[in-house]
Amino acid sequence: MTERQKDRPWLMRTYAGHSTAEASNELYRRNLAKGQTGLSVAFDLPTQTGYDPDHILARGEVGRVGVPVSHLGDMRRLFQDIPLDQMNTSMTINATAMWLLALYEVVAEEQGADISKLSGTTQNDIVKEYLSRGTHVFPPGPSLRLTTDMITYTVAHIPKWNPINICSYHLQEAGATPVQEIAYAMSTAIAVLDAVRDSGQVPPEKFGDVVARISFFVNAGVRFVEEMCKMRAFGRIWDKITRERYGIENEKQRRFRYGVQVNSLGLTEAQPENNVQRIVLEMLAVTLSKDARARAVQLPAWNEALGLPRPWDQQWSLRIQQVLAHESDLLEYEDIFAGSHVIEAKVDALVEDCLAEIERIQEMGGAMAAVESGYLKSQLVTAHAERRARIEAGEEKIVGVNCFEGTEPNPLTADLDTAIMTVDPANEARVVQALHEWRDNRDEVRAQDALSALKKTAAGDGNLFAATLECARAGVTTGEWAWALRDVFGEFRAPTGVSSAPLAVAAEEGSPLAAVREKVDRTAAELGSGKLRLLVGKPGLDGHSNGAEQIAVRARDAGFEVIYQGIRLTPEQIVSAAVAEDVHCVGLSILSGSHAELVPDVLARLRRTGVDDMPVIVGGIIPSADAAALREAGVAAVFTPKDFGITEIIGRIVDEIRKANQLDPLEVPA
Repeated sequence: MTERQKDRPWLMRTYAGHSTAEASNELYRRNLAKGQTGLSVAFDLPTQTGYDPDHILARGEVGRVGVPVSHLGDMRRLFQDIPLDQMNTSMTINATAMWLLALYEVVAEEQGADISKLSGTTQNDIVKEYLSRGTHVFPPGPSLRLTTDMITYTVAHIPKWNPINICSYHLQEAGATPVQEIAYAMSTAIAVLDAVRDSGQVPPEKFGDVVARISFFVNAGVRFVEEMCKMRAFGRIWDKITRERYGIENEKQRRFRYGVQVNSLGLTEAQPENNVQRIVLEMLAVTLSKDARARAVQLPAWNEALGLPRPWDQQWSLRIQQVLAHESDLLEYEDIFAGSHVIEAKVDALVEDCLAEIERIQEMGGAMAAVESGYLKSQLVTAHAERRARIEAGEEKIVGVNCFEGTEPNPLTADLDTAIMTVDPANEARVVQALHEWRDNRDEVRAQDALSALKKTAAGDGNLFAATLECARAGVTTGEWAWALRDVFGEFRAPTGVSSAPLAVAAEEGSPLAAVREKVDRTAAELGSGKLRLLVGKPGLDGHSNGAEQIAVRARDAGFEVIYQGIRLTPEQIVSAAVAEDVHCVGLSILSGSHAELVPDVLARLRRTGVDDMPVIVGGIIPSADAAALREAGVAAVFTPKDFGITEIIGRIVDEIRKANQLDPLEVPA
């Protein structure tokens, strides 16, 4: 029997970066030695949102969820001894994507690389930042200009680079259905391609090169048949749009190119060992079908609902990919679903529904208009609220969470504090000190001249990439580059989608929500206030707002007056709002790990204003030792992903309000 020719495996990556450029460089070189075939850079939140590590909003966030890159020196150290002309690098960066790519290009030049040979991807999808991830900086118009300028620059100078990775991943994390995920991603692609075409920077005969460099970054959930059909539908719709709307005749240029990170939304804190089989099933959705196979895959780790994964946990996820690619016979066959009437029917249905939703968005004026009106955000908040309601009602089963909850003691988490990685709290001070030394030692005149030229270009209509490259070479910092553009473009606060989200859970008589509503009404009456008031706050730079939005919507439905101002607030702003609105409780949501810094600051500021009867509750990915420390510091209650019952959480908030106001407990089941 002749041996079949195996297909080449997809690019295997691990999303990684933490603490400092030096520590992350060591991690990258270790991962490459383990057989990883590409790099995926996680930047910390100050880098993603255009702040230097010494900015007030960066406190507690430096080096937490990724690597801090404040200037060219950091980028040099990040890729030391890694030849960039031989590497395929994915950078998860959006609002500041142009800046990070400029730093990358300058480091490659310093290494002696041919810039035209660089390959990789900058995520650079700002629409989903407004909707779900929250690392936007500038308004939609200027953001689209930055994207357009990057695309036209890379197509001309770095032709192997993917300048945008239109990213439906976070849409699914924010609750998107498969139809919403496809339709919103495709609407973003249309907005971007229209903007590039209309900019006049690319001659019509070269437009196929632009289309060929558009890539996508998608999510794969545990319903793997549906997810695989979603990928086939994605490809079919992309082929139709690029052919019919943009007249691209070259089939190769119309190919749907995507990378994937499988779903983190479904990873559970309860029985976290079950996350391993979830990850495997989700990976199969994007690898089993040859015609819809991902070009690059990165997998989360089993313990991401608990905290930062350790190098060993990341290695485990890499080995999952390697076993499938190298031990199984998956890569030896043509598409194994070709001709399946079940798959074809599902794909046809998805395509039809998606095209209808894309048309609806086009009638509104396109993706940017649908962002500014709040339509897209409210649709996602609603879809997520409906999903949470199905889980709480037991209609959607999650093993170990709302069914099969009994468990043997878990040896993987026997010592929870060593089952995740922690970032040294002293790291931030060291990074800030290094930043100050960098500023002290650079050519200040050149740096200021470069910033002036950047502002002048931004105020006109020239391509911003050349001015950004000079800023990189001149030693400008991430925060300075972003502030120069903020001065010209302004900043943007995205719609929260909370006020317009419809009722997700009915408060019918005898239902859990009805019982909580009764508690809310009785407590408000006893306190002599028309309504109980809850402030939901997102301190720091963490833009993962899904949890905060779901709490806000359910509290509203339970009869609270909810004050929710969106993401990116300082502790001072949160306390000012709590006092001004005379709220009965402050709820803080933090998923980035900055809780140890920011929550005690909120508590201290409340006490200094003389407010000591206002309970503060906290929700997020918080290790058990940190939760104990927060309670000791005065936090009334700590909620983590295992507390999936939102109605129950709202009931407990009422209990804490009663306790703080020395009211008797209410014997109303919540």
